[in-house]
Amino acid sequence: MPASIEKLRTSTLTRVLHALALNEASSEALTQACLGAIGRDGALNAWTFVDTAGALAAARASDARRASGHALGRLDGVPIAIKDNFDVTGMPTTLGLGAREVVLCSHDAHVVHRLRGAGAVLLGKTNLDEAALGTIGRNEFLGDVGNPLYPGKASGGSSAGAAAAVAAGHAIASLGSDTMGSVRIPAAFCGLVGIKPSRGELSCRGLASALRRADAPGLLTRCVQDAALLLPLLAGYDPGDAYSRKRRMPLASPDWAPGTLRVGVIGDLEALGADSMVISTFRAAIERGAALFGETRPASLELAPTMDVARTRRAALLLMEAEILAAHHDELAGGSKRLWQLLDYARRKSAADYARADRLLDLHTVQVRRLFEQFDVLLLPTVPVVPPDFGTPEPANLADFTALASLAGCPALSLPLAGGIGLQLVGASGSDLRLLELGEILSAVIDSEAP
Repeated sequence: MPASIEKLRTSTLTRVLHALALNEASSEALTQACLGAIGRDGALNAWTFVDTAGALAAARASDARRASGHALGRLDGVPIAIKDNFDVTGMPTTLGLGAREVVLCSHDAHVVHRLRGAGAVLLGKTNLDEAALGTIGRNEFLGDVGNPLYPGKASGGSSAGAAAAVAAGHAIASLGSDTMGSVRIPAAFCGLVGIKPSRGELSCRGLASALRRADAPGLLTRCVQDAALLLPLLAGYDPGDAYSRKRRMPLASPDWAPGTLRVGVIGDLEALGADSMVISTFRAAIERGAALFGETRPASLELAPTMDVARTRRAALLLMEAEILAAHHDELAGGSKRLWQLLDYARRKSAADYARADRLLDLHTVQVRRLFEQFDVLLLPTVPVVPPDFGTPEPANLADFTALASLAGCPALSLPLAGGIGLQLVGASGSDLRLLELGEILSAVIDSEAP
Protein backbone atom coordinates (compact mmCIF):
# COMPACT_ATOMS: atom_id res chain seq x y z
CA MET A 1 0.00 0.00 0.00
CA PRO A 2 1.30 3.50 -0.78
CA ALA A 3 2.43 5.36 2.31
CA SER A 4 0.79 8.65 3.22
CA ILE A 5 3.40 11.20 2.14
CA GLU A 6 2.27 13.80 4.66
CA LYS A 7 2.52 11.23 7.43
CA LEU A 8 5.83 9.91 6.13
CA ARG A 9 7.59 13.28 6.27
CA THR A 10 7.00 13.34 10.03
CA SER A 11 7.99 9.69 10.53
CA THR A 12 11.24 8.21 11.75
CA LEU A 13 14.16 7.61 9.43
CA THR A 14 13.71 3.86 9.89
CA ARG A 15 10.10 4.06 8.67
CA VAL A 16 11.09 6.23 5.71
CA LEU A 17 13.81 3.79 4.64
CA HIS A 18 11.27 0.97 4.81
CA ALA A 19 8.79 2.88 2.66
CA LEU A 20 11.41 3.77 0.04
CA ALA A 21 12.81 0.23 -0.09
CA LEU A 22 9.35 -1.31 -0.61
CA ASN A 23 8.34 1.36 -3.14
CA GLU A 24 5.52 2.53 -0.89
CA ALA A 25 6.66 6.09 -1.62
CA SER A 26 9.05 7.81 -3.98
CA SER A 27 11.87 10.08 -2.91
CA GLU A 28 10.54 12.73 -5.28
CA ALA A 29 7.10 12.75 -3.64
CA LEU A 30 8.62 12.81 -0.15
CA THR A 31 11.02 15.60 -1.10
CA GLN A 32 8.18 17.62 -2.63
CA ALA A 33 6.18 17.17 0.58
CA CYS A 34 9.10 18.43 2.67
CA LEU A 35 9.65 21.40 0.36
CA GLY A 36 5.93 22.18 0.52
CA ALA A 37 6.04 22.18 4.32
CA ILE A 38 9.07 24.49 4.27
CA GLY A 39 7.14 26.92 2.07
CA ARG A 40 4.04 26.84 4.27
CA ASP A 41 6.03 27.29 7.48
CA GLY A 42 8.03 30.32 6.38
CA ALA A 43 7.17 32.17 9.60
CA LEU A 44 9.13 29.51 11.51
CA ASN A 45 12.28 30.93 9.89
CA ALA A 46 14.12 27.62 10.09
CA TRP A 47 15.96 27.92 6.77
CA THR A 48 18.54 30.26 5.25
CA PHE A 49 18.78 28.54 1.87
CA VAL A 50 16.52 25.97 0.20
CA ASP A 51 17.86 24.19 -2.88
CA THR A 52 14.52 23.26 -4.45
CA ALA A 53 15.83 22.39 -7.90
CA GLY A 54 18.87 20.51 -6.61
CA ALA A 55 16.86 18.53 -4.05
CA LEU A 56 14.21 17.46 -6.58
CA ALA A 57 16.90 16.45 -9.09
CA ALA A 58 18.64 14.37 -6.42
CA ALA A 59 15.34 12.77 -5.44
CA ARG A 60 14.53 11.81 -9.03
CA ALA A 61 18.01 10.33 -9.44
CA SER A 62 17.47 8.32 -6.27
CA ASP A 63 14.16 6.96 -7.55
CA ALA A 64 15.85 5.92 -10.79
CA ARG A 65 18.59 4.11 -8.90
CA ARG A 66 16.12 2.26 -6.70
CA ALA A 67 14.03 1.29 -9.73
CA SER A 68 17.13 -0.24 -11.31
CA GLY A 69 18.02 -2.07 -8.10
CA HIS A 70 21.19 -0.06 -7.51
CA ALA A 71 20.56 2.15 -4.49
CA LEU A 72 23.57 4.39 -3.88
CA GLY A 73 23.73 3.87 -0.13
CA ARG A 74 21.84 3.46 3.12
CA LEU A 75 20.21 6.90 2.93
CA ASP A 76 19.32 6.92 -0.75
CA GLY A 77 16.44 9.34 -1.28
CA VAL A 78 16.11 10.58 2.33
CA PRO A 79 15.63 14.37 2.71
CA ILE A 80 18.18 15.80 5.18
CA ALA A 81 18.74 19.34 6.50
CA ILE A 82 22.21 20.86 7.00
CA LYS A 83 23.07 23.58 9.52
CA ASP A 84 24.39 26.72 7.85
CA ASN A 85 27.91 26.43 9.21
CA PHE A 86 28.78 23.34 7.13
CA ASP A 87 30.01 23.74 3.57
CA VAL A 88 27.80 22.16 0.90
CA THR A 89 28.67 22.23 -2.79
CA GLY A 90 26.55 24.78 -4.63
CA MET A 91 25.17 26.38 -1.46
CA PRO A 92 26.33 29.43 0.53
CA THR A 93 27.63 29.14 4.09
CA THR A 94 26.50 32.22 6.03
CA LEU A 95 27.42 31.11 9.59
CA GLY A 96 24.49 33.29 10.58
CA LEU A 97 26.48 36.43 9.76
CA GLY A 98 24.50 39.16 8.04
CA ALA A 99 27.50 40.71 6.30
CA ARG A 100 29.21 37.53 5.11
CA GLU A 101 29.73 37.54 1.36
CA VAL A 102 27.39 35.15 -0.40
CA VAL A 103 29.65 32.66 -2.18
CA LEU A 104 28.50 29.24 -3.37
CA CYS A 105 30.78 26.54 -1.98
CA SER A 106 32.80 24.39 -4.35
CA HIS A 107 33.20 21.49 -1.94
CA ASP A 108 31.37 19.50 0.76
CA ALA A 109 32.29 19.31 4.42
CA HIS A 110 33.59 15.83 5.23
CA VAL A 111 30.37 14.70 6.96
CA VAL A 112 28.25 16.24 4.20
CA HIS A 113 30.31 14.28 1.67
CA ARG A 114 29.47 11.11 3.60
CA LEU A 115 25.76 11.97 3.61
CA ARG A 116 25.83 12.63 -0.12
CA GLY A 117 27.75 9.42 -0.70
CA ALA A 118 25.03 7.48 1.15
CA GLY A 119 22.43 8.95 -1.22
CA ALA A 120 20.86 11.59 1.05
CA VAL A 121 18.83 14.36 -0.57
CA LEU A 122 20.27 17.63 0.77
CA LEU A 123 17.39 20.09 1.07
CA GLY A 124 19.36 23.19 2.03
CA LYS A 125 20.83 25.09 4.97
CA THR A 126 19.19 25.85 8.33
CA ASN A 127 19.21 29.00 10.44
CA LEU A 128 21.39 29.46 13.52
CA ASP A 129 22.48 31.94 16.15
CA GLU A 130 24.85 34.57 14.79
CA ALA A 131 28.35 33.04 14.38
CA ALA A 132 26.94 29.92 16.12
CA LEU A 133 27.42 31.84 19.37
CA GLY A 134 24.14 31.46 21.24
CA THR A 135 21.72 29.04 22.85
CA ILE A 136 18.17 30.19 21.92
CA GLY A 137 18.03 30.56 18.13
CA ARG A 138 18.37 34.33 17.97
CA ASN A 139 19.70 36.09 14.89
CA GLU A 140 19.33 39.82 14.36
CA PHE A 141 19.98 39.59 10.61
CA LEU A 142 18.38 36.33 9.53
CA GLY A 143 15.58 36.43 12.09
CA ASP A 144 14.91 34.31 15.17
CA VAL A 145 13.87 30.67 14.80
CA GLY A 146 10.45 29.62 16.10
CA ASN A 147 9.65 26.47 18.02
CA PRO A 148 7.15 24.23 16.15
CA LEU A 149 6.51 22.01 19.18
CA TYR A 150 6.05 24.79 21.74
CA PRO A 151 4.89 27.91 19.89
CA GLY A 152 5.89 31.10 21.63
CA LYS A 153 8.95 29.47 23.20
CA ALA A 154 12.60 29.63 22.17
CA SER A 155 13.85 26.86 19.90
CA GLY A 156 17.28 26.57 21.50
CA GLY A 157 20.59 27.06 19.76
CA SER A 158 22.77 27.37 18.03
CA SER A 159 21.39 24.52 15.85
CA ALA A 160 17.98 26.16 16.08
CA GLY A 161 16.86 25.77 12.48
CA ALA A 162 18.18 22.21 12.30
CA ALA A 163 15.96 21.24 15.24
CA ALA A 164 12.93 23.21 14.08
CA ALA A 165 13.17 21.64 10.60
CA VAL A 166 12.92 18.10 11.98
CA ALA A 167 10.27 18.97 14.57
CA ALA A 168 8.12 20.61 11.87
CA GLY A 169 8.48 17.75 9.37
CA HIS A 170 10.62 19.71 6.91
CA ALA A 171 13.31 17.00 6.93
CA ILE A 172 13.68 13.46 8.22
CA ALA A 173 16.84 14.30 10.18
CA SER A 174 19.30 17.17 10.49
CA LEU A 175 23.04 17.64 10.69
CA GLY A 176 23.96 20.21 13.34
CA SER A 177 27.07 21.20 15.23
CA ASP A 178 27.63 21.07 18.97
CA THR A 179 30.41 23.01 20.68
CA MET A 180 28.95 23.44 24.18
CA GLY A 181 25.41 22.12 23.70
CA SER A 182 24.32 23.52 20.34
CA VAL A 183 22.63 20.26 19.26
CA ARG A 184 21.40 19.00 22.63
CA ILE A 185 19.78 22.26 23.82
CA PRO A 186 17.52 22.67 20.74
CA ALA A 187 16.85 18.92 20.80
CA ALA A 188 15.42 19.29 24.31
CA PHE A 189 13.47 22.46 23.52
CA CYS A 190 11.97 20.97 20.33
CA GLY A 191 11.22 17.47 21.66
CA LEU A 192 13.89 15.60 19.67
CA VAL A 193 16.82 13.26 20.19
CA GLY A 194 20.20 14.97 19.92
CA ILE A 195 23.65 13.40 20.03
CA LYS A 196 27.08 14.95 20.32
CA PRO A 197 29.64 12.23 19.57
CA SER A 198 33.07 11.78 21.14
CA ARG A 199 35.63 14.34 20.04
CA GLY A 200 37.22 13.22 16.79
CA GLU A 201 34.70 10.54 15.84
CA LEU A 202 33.18 12.77 13.14
CA SER A 203 35.40 15.05 11.10
CA CYS A 204 35.02 18.81 11.49
CA ARG A 205 36.66 19.59 8.14
CA GLY A 206 34.35 21.98 6.29
CA LEU A 207 32.61 23.08 9.51
CA ALA A 208 33.15 26.76 10.33
CA SER A 209 35.05 26.56 13.59
CA ALA A 210 33.80 27.96 16.88
CA LEU A 211 36.13 26.19 19.33
CA ARG A 212 38.18 23.46 17.66
CA ARG A 213 38.90 21.51 20.83
CA ALA A 214 35.16 21.19 21.48
CA ASP A 215 33.52 21.41 18.03
CA ALA A 216 31.62 18.30 16.93
CA PRO A 217 29.11 17.57 14.19
CA GLY A 218 25.93 16.32 15.82
CA LEU A 219 22.62 14.78 14.82
CA LEU A 220 18.99 15.71 15.44
CA THR A 221 16.49 12.90 14.93
CA ARG A 222 13.01 11.78 15.98
CA CYS A 223 14.18 8.67 17.82
CA VAL A 224 17.38 7.12 19.17
CA GLN A 225 17.34 4.33 16.59
CA ASP A 226 17.66 6.92 13.82
CA ALA A 227 20.70 8.50 15.48
CA ALA A 228 22.24 5.04 15.88
CA LEU A 229 21.75 4.41 12.17
CA LEU A 230 23.28 7.73 11.09
CA LEU A 231 26.30 7.95 13.40
CA PRO A 232 28.31 5.04 11.93
CA LEU A 233 27.64 6.35 8.41
CA LEU A 234 29.28 9.67 9.27
CA ALA A 235 32.06 8.47 11.57
CA GLY A 236 35.56 7.78 10.31
CA TYR A 237 39.12 9.00 10.32
CA ASP A 238 39.89 12.11 8.27
CA PRO A 239 43.58 13.08 7.92
CA GLY A 240 42.46 16.58 6.96
CA ASP A 241 41.10 17.21 10.48
CA ALA A 242 43.74 17.68 13.18
CA TYR A 243 41.38 16.37 15.86
CA SER A 244 40.12 13.32 13.95
CA ARG A 245 40.73 10.02 15.76
CA LYS A 246 42.20 7.06 13.93
CA ARG A 247 40.76 3.87 15.39
CA ARG A 248 42.31 0.45 14.96
CA MET A 249 38.79 -0.86 14.47
CA PRO A 250 35.31 0.63 13.87
CA LEU A 251 33.12 1.91 16.66
CA ALA A 252 32.93 -0.98 19.12
CA SER A 253 29.65 -2.61 20.07
CA PRO A 254 28.24 -1.75 23.50
CA ASP A 255 29.94 -3.67 26.29
CA TRP A 256 27.48 -3.27 29.15
CA ALA A 257 25.05 -5.78 30.57
CA PRO A 258 21.66 -4.74 31.97
CA GLY A 259 21.70 -4.70 35.74
CA THR A 260 25.46 -4.20 36.00
CA LEU A 261 25.76 -0.62 34.85
CA ARG A 262 27.24 1.87 37.31
CA VAL A 263 25.05 4.93 36.97
CA GLY A 264 25.82 8.33 38.43
CA VAL A 265 22.87 10.67 38.86
CA ILE A 266 23.89 14.28 39.24
CA GLY A 267 22.47 15.74 42.45
CA ASP A 268 22.36 19.26 43.93
CA LEU A 269 20.47 20.41 40.87
CA GLU A 270 18.99 23.36 42.72
CA ALA A 271 22.47 24.61 43.60
CA LEU A 272 23.50 24.16 39.97
CA GLY A 273 20.71 26.47 38.81
CA ALA A 274 18.00 24.03 37.69
CA ASP A 275 14.42 25.18 38.10
CA SER A 276 11.76 23.16 39.90
CA MET A 277 9.99 21.92 36.75
CA VAL A 278 13.25 20.57 35.30
CA ILE A 279 14.16 18.86 38.58
CA SER A 280 10.79 17.18 39.09
CA THR A 281 10.56 16.00 35.45
CA PHE A 282 14.14 14.69 35.51
CA ARG A 283 13.68 12.80 38.79
CA ALA A 284 10.43 11.24 37.60
CA ALA A 285 12.18 9.97 34.46
CA ILE A 286 15.02 8.52 36.54
CA GLU A 287 12.53 6.69 38.75
CA ARG A 288 10.76 5.19 35.72
CA GLY A 289 14.05 3.94 34.29
CA ALA A 290 15.60 2.74 37.56
CA ALA A 291 14.92 -0.95 36.83
CA LEU A 292 17.38 -0.83 33.92
CA PHE A 293 20.33 0.10 36.06
CA GLY A 294 22.59 -1.87 38.33
CA GLU A 295 24.22 0.39 40.88
CA THR A 296 22.81 3.91 40.98
CA ARG A 297 24.62 6.47 43.11
CA PRO A 298 24.53 10.24 43.47
CA ALA A 299 27.29 11.96 41.53
CA SER A 300 28.67 15.44 42.08
CA LEU A 301 30.20 17.76 39.55
CA GLU A 302 32.36 19.20 42.31
CA LEU A 303 35.08 16.54 42.37
CA ALA A 304 37.66 19.11 43.42
CA PRO A 305 37.75 22.82 44.25
CA THR A 306 38.55 23.50 40.59
CA MET A 307 35.78 21.26 39.20
CA ASP A 308 33.34 24.08 38.57
CA VAL A 309 31.49 23.45 35.32
CA ALA A 310 30.04 26.96 35.12
CA ARG A 311 33.50 28.49 35.62
CA THR A 312 34.99 26.13 33.04
CA ARG A 313 32.22 26.99 30.58
CA ARG A 314 33.04 30.67 30.97
CA ALA A 315 36.70 29.90 30.31
CA ALA A 316 35.67 27.98 27.19
CA LEU A 317 33.53 30.92 26.09
CA LEU A 318 36.63 33.13 26.18
CA LEU A 319 38.49 30.63 23.97
CA MET A 320 35.47 30.37 21.66
CA GLU A 321 35.18 34.14 21.28
CA ALA A 322 38.92 34.43 20.59
CA GLU A 323 38.78 31.67 17.99
CA ILE A 324 35.81 33.22 16.22
CA LEU A 325 37.77 36.48 16.04
CA ALA A 326 40.78 34.69 14.61
CA ALA A 327 38.90 32.48 12.15
CA HIS A 328 36.27 34.91 10.87
CA HIS A 329 37.66 38.38 11.63
CA ASP A 330 37.16 39.86 8.16
CA GLU A 331 33.53 38.76 8.04
CA LEU A 332 32.48 40.14 11.42
CA ALA A 333 32.41 43.85 10.56
CA GLY A 334 28.64 43.89 10.16
CA GLY A 335 27.98 41.84 13.26
CA SER A 336 25.31 42.81 15.78
CA LYS A 337 25.99 44.84 18.90
CA ARG A 338 25.49 41.70 21.00
CA LEU A 339 28.08 39.77 18.99
CA TRP A 340 30.65 42.53 19.27
CA GLN A 341 30.10 42.88 23.00
CA LEU A 342 30.95 39.19 23.35
CA LEU A 343 33.94 39.37 21.04
CA ASP A 344 35.29 42.56 22.64
CA TYR A 345 35.62 40.65 25.90
CA ALA A 346 38.07 38.28 24.22
CA ARG A 347 39.83 41.17 22.48
CA ARG A 348 40.61 42.76 25.85
CA LYS A 349 42.18 39.59 27.26
CA SER A 350 45.85 38.68 27.04
CA ALA A 351 47.61 35.60 25.69
CA ALA A 352 48.25 34.62 29.31
CA ASP A 353 44.49 34.81 30.01
CA TYR A 354 43.91 32.53 27.03
CA ALA A 355 46.54 30.07 28.24
CA ARG A 356 45.03 29.98 31.75
CA ALA A 357 41.59 29.26 30.29
CA ASP A 358 43.03 26.54 28.08
CA ARG A 359 44.76 24.91 31.05
CA LEU A 360 41.49 24.97 32.99
CA LEU A 361 39.84 22.99 30.21
CA ASP A 362 42.68 20.45 30.35
CA LEU A 363 42.09 20.07 34.08
CA HIS A 364 38.37 19.62 33.47
CA THR A 365 39.09 16.83 30.97
CA VAL A 366 41.28 14.96 33.46
CA GLN A 367 38.73 15.29 36.25
CA VAL A 368 35.89 14.04 34.04
CA ARG A 369 38.02 11.02 33.13
CA ARG A 370 38.38 10.32 36.84
CA LEU A 371 34.61 10.61 37.20
CA PHE A 372 34.25 7.77 34.69
CA GLU A 373 36.51 5.59 36.80
CA GLN A 374 33.57 5.53 39.24
CA PHE A 375 30.66 5.42 36.77
CA ASP A 376 29.83 3.98 33.36
CA VAL A 377 27.29 6.67 32.55
CA LEU A 378 26.16 9.97 34.07
CA LEU A 379 22.55 11.16 34.01
CA LEU A 380 21.60 14.82 34.32
CA PRO A 381 19.12 17.21 32.71
CA THR A 382 20.05 18.55 29.29
CA VAL A 383 19.03 22.09 30.21
CA PRO A 384 18.60 23.74 33.63
CA VAL A 385 15.43 25.62 32.65
CA VAL A 386 12.34 25.08 30.53
CA PRO A 387 12.27 26.81 27.13
CA PRO A 388 12.13 30.57 27.75
CA ASP A 389 9.49 32.71 26.10
CA PHE A 390 10.29 33.78 22.56
CA GLY A 391 12.00 37.17 22.58
CA THR A 392 13.00 37.17 26.26
CA PRO A 393 16.64 37.54 27.37
CA GLU A 394 18.93 34.54 26.87
CA PRO A 395 19.48 32.67 30.17
CA ALA A 396 23.17 32.79 31.07
CA ASN A 397 23.29 29.20 32.32
CA LEU A 398 21.63 27.32 29.44
CA ALA A 399 24.84 25.50 28.45
CA ASP A 400 26.07 24.68 31.97
CA PHE A 401 24.80 21.08 31.88
CA THR A 402 25.79 20.37 28.28
CA ALA A 403 29.28 21.87 28.64
CA LEU A 404 30.33 19.06 30.99
CA ALA A 405 30.62 16.58 28.09
CA SER A 406 31.71 19.02 25.40
CA LEU A 407 34.73 20.38 27.25
CA ALA A 408 35.96 16.88 28.09
CA GLY A 409 35.39 15.46 24.59
CA CYS A 410 32.81 12.95 25.84
CA PRO A 411 29.77 11.70 23.94
CA ALA A 412 26.39 12.94 25.16
CA LEU A 413 22.85 11.99 24.20
CA SER A 414 19.72 14.04 24.93
CA LEU A 415 16.36 12.28 25.15
CA PRO A 416 13.12 14.31 25.01
CA LEU A 417 10.97 14.65 28.12
CA ALA A 418 7.74 16.58 28.54
CA GLY A 419 7.70 20.37 28.45
CA GLY A 420 10.84 20.94 26.37
CA ILE A 421 13.07 19.28 28.98
CA GLY A 422 15.78 16.77 28.11
CA LEU A 423 17.31 13.79 29.87
CA GLN A 424 21.05 13.75 29.14
CA LEU A 425 23.28 10.67 29.13
CA VAL A 426 27.04 11.28 29.22
CA GLY A 427 29.66 8.57 28.78
CA ALA A 428 33.40 8.20 28.64
CA SER A 429 35.12 9.09 25.38
CA GLY A 430 34.46 6.37 22.79
CA SER A 431 31.31 5.00 24.43
CA ASP A 432 28.97 6.48 21.81
CA LEU A 433 27.25 3.21 20.88
CA ARG A 434 26.82 2.27 24.54
CA LEU A 435 24.96 5.56 25.09
CA LEU A 436 22.79 5.01 22.04
CA GLU A 437 21.81 1.48 23.02
CA LEU A 438 21.10 2.48 26.62
CA GLY A 439 19.25 5.57 25.40
CA GLU A 440 17.01 3.54 23.11
CA ILE A 441 16.00 1.19 25.92
CA LEU A 442 15.63 3.99 28.47
CA SER A 443 13.54 6.06 26.09
CA ALA A 444 11.18 3.12 25.50
CA VAL A 445 10.77 2.50 29.24
CA ILE A 446 10.18 6.17 30.04
CA ASP A 447 7.63 6.55 27.24
CA SER A 448 5.75 3.37 28.20
CA GLU A 449 5.51 4.35 31.88
CA ALA A 450 4.79 8.05 31.40
CA PRO A 451 1.49 9.16 32.91
